[in-house]
Amino acid sequence: MSRIVAENVSSDNFPHSMELIPGGFPTAAGASPTLGQLLKHVGDVRQEATGDETPVHELLVDVTELRPIPFVLSFNNLTYNVKVRRKMQLPGCLRRRDRSASAGDPLAGDSYFTRTKTLLNDISGEARDGEILAVLGASGSGKSTLIDALANRIAKGSLKGNVTLNCETLESRMLKVISAYVMQDDLLFPMLTVEETLMFAAEFRLPRTLSKSKKKMRVQALIDQLGLRNAAKTVIGDEGHRGVSGGERRRVSIGIDIIHDPIILFLDEPTSGLDSTSAFLVVKVLQRIAQTGSIVIMSVHQPSNRILGLLDRLIFLSRGQTVYSGSPASLPLYFSEFGHPIPEKENKTEFALDLIRELEGSPGGTKSLVEFNKAWQSMKHTSNSEAPDRLGLSLKEAISASISRGKLVSGATNNHVSSTSMVPRFANPFWKEILVLSNRSILNSRRMPELFGIRLGAVLVTGFILATVFWKLDNSPKGIQERLGFFAFAMSTTFYSCADALPVFLQERYIFMRETAHNAYRRLSYVISNALVVLPGLIFLSFAFSATTFWAVGLDGGLSGFLFYLLIMFASFWSGSSFVTFLSGIVPHVMLGYTIVVAILAYFLLLSGFFINRDRIPPYWIWFHYLSLVKYPYEAVLQNEFGNPTKCFITGIQIFDNTPLGAVPAAMKVRLLKALSNSLGMRITSSTCLTTGIDILKQEGITDLSKWNCLLITVAWGFLFRILFYFSLLLGSKNKRT
Repeated sequence: MSRIVAENVSSDNFPHSMELIPGGFPTAAGASPTLGQLLKHVGDVRQEATGDETPVHELLVDVTELRPIPFVLSFNNLTYNVKVRRKMQLPGCLRRRDRSASAGDPLAGDSYFTRTKTLLNDISGEARDGEILAVLGASGSGKSTLIDALANRIAKGSLKGNVTLNCETLESRMLKVISAYVMQDDLLFPMLTVEETLMFAAEFRLPRTLSKSKKKMRVQALIDQLGLRNAAKTVIGDEGHRGVSGGERRRVSIGIDIIHDPIILFLDEPTSGLDSTSAFLVVKVLQRIAQTGSIVIMSVHQPSNRILGLLDRLIFLSRGQTVYSGSPASLPLYFSEFGHPIPEKENKTEFALDLIRELEGSPGGTKSLVEFNKAWQSMKHTSNSEAPDRLGLSLKEAISASISRGKLVSGATNNHVSSTSMVPRFANPFWKEILVLSNRSILNSRRMPELFGIRLGAVLVTGFILATVFWKLDNSPKGIQERLGFFAFAMSTTFYSCADALPVFLQERYIFMRETAHNAYRRLSYVISNALVVLPGLIFLSFAFSATTFWAVGLDGGLSGFLFYLLIMFASFWSGSSFVTFLSGIVPHVMLGYTIVVAILAYFLLLSGFFINRDRIPPYWIWFHYLSLVKYPYEAVLQNEFGNPTKCFITGIQIFDNTPLGAVPAAMKVRLLKALSNSLGMRITSSTCLTTGIDILKQEGITDLSKWNCLLITVAWGFLFRILFYFSLLLGSKNKRT
């Protein structure tokens, strides 16, 4: 790995209170340099020597004056109510007394069918940079709800109270840029290695102006900070592929959200599901992150004594109310004054949580503890009313100063910071996002070739069966019917084989929501990338199916006919894939999605014109005929096959085929033709052409559109569903509670 150095920095210039970290960057003793300081003041000598376009920056600032900019996140009187359905109640004489219902007066807005449930009730507190604030409580106490409220993941109209940073209201757009949210579930691509996962996060969150070498340098530094050096080259893994351990997965999840060194970090139960050692290592990493000048706010269920020693502030919740807010060291005194002293050598948080559960089961609930906490807080505020030192800076000035001193790398390259836009909304331009997203999808898919292999095998097997069943069809009346059946089945097969695209986005949905929640990339970039990545596979499937069936079935048109057949097959795969992708954006469950896809495609086939001609479809269903995705490629291949006006399909005595007269001897058919000729006054012989391809198209009701128009409409359907997919992401992935 390349060595980090600083230019024009002499050790004589620094007092004894400074020390030199590995790589030569000076920092205050005991303090960790921020990522921005490393990237802004140091460079890669090897890259510079080889002509790197990003020169090594010189350190021109006295580092002894670079003390962290103080940030205080305050939240006051947060209240959040939701409507829940009432359970059907028994008559009054049979109903048991409900203590919880009688605990308080009914809230405004209750009705016979719904009632109002309070998830947060007048919650207040603060979190400071350099510290970890932990929210504790039993399941259902409101821990995750409070984290969501602070992270602006609850709709404005639903949440009451205010959240401020340095006494100023924090705008939603600004919070997205300066913060990160780590979900409880580890949402990662299974076939990417730890290093690749973090590198893609760096590509998304770090600005394009940073050179590739500096992004790699950040990733390597982060791997060391997270303690993932031994797992750097290991894939993440899933149920079918062995990968990193649970604790390592959790640290990777944290790493992808702190790659840009955010000022505020929210985490929803980061230790959930981990053993005590892994949980301790995760919180130790969070402590190091906080010490770089970040505010870390996390929910935790029941921390061990070792983890408790790493936490700076605690908030205990019970049914949405605060029952304790303060430092871990104050817990014994608090409960001692409440009348329930904590026994020696007992875990403080376990005792507190057990006591809270006991009070929740008592007739009065935790009301006494809530009231005691309010009195305790008012007494503590009276004795310690010192306001935080904000160096006389407004919020925007403080964020700007932090950027210039190294925090928030996505804005570290802005030399002239304006008051209205200190950091860009997105770190990269539109085309760069598409490139990185496509790269990631291709890399993840390449390591699971069995998925595409199974789909290709299914298409080839279907093509082989069709080719052998409909082998070398003739131009007889029966051959015409068999051709129609072949085309209907072939077109429906292409659409049904696209159903495998359904779980692709459903598996990525929460990764997408996590990444777009903090502006890692634009939703439009994801839609375009998703479309571009599937195109090579669709082309390959189209060619495989076309080459397997066209000549084996004996279709007409030669090379030009084959090329159009290939184009319409590709258009069918494209529109089918787009349709299924759109459904995946609005249907949240795989099995429900498959049911809907199969049903709708069956309706498309039913009204495509194969089972019933357009002229025979009832007027109240004709609209669905024109919406059918199968209609247009089906009509296109029929026109490609029967569009030659000079090709004859029924001659002379073949007119009697598929009728009761078809079984009579050929000589009798000839005499019948002569009799028919005399009656009609025209000469009809055994070789007279009676039905051409154009006649067949008229019989099938295919007269409105040319084959090229059908091709264009099929392609247009694909683009329309991609646009609808974009709007489904825009409207359906707000990632906020209502």
